[in-house]
Amino acid sequence: MNEWFRSPAGWYVLGFGGQLIFSSRFLLQWVASERARRVVIPETFWILSLAGGIALFLYAIHKRDPVFAIGQASGLIVYSRNLALHRHSQLA
Repeated sequence: MNEWFRSPAGWYVLGFGGQLIFSSRFLLQWVASERARRVVIPETFWILSLAGGIALFLYAIHKRDPVFAIGQASGLIVYSRNLALHRHSQLA
């Protein structure tokens, strides 16, 4: 178990913080949908996805985990594009 905790504490703050941010997007989406009484994906969902994904990507790089890093990197592309599409639709 000691082998799990060899990194400086700041990396764990980044990793757990990123996971908390990323996970909170589901609660946000659920609450927004309940209030609207239909499925809603607010812009903040994509912002949280991007912020949490960046933190988790950096943590994966630190851990030198290519599976985790590639998974997060591919998600960042999707979150960025959806955020751009969302913002574009607000301007139209």
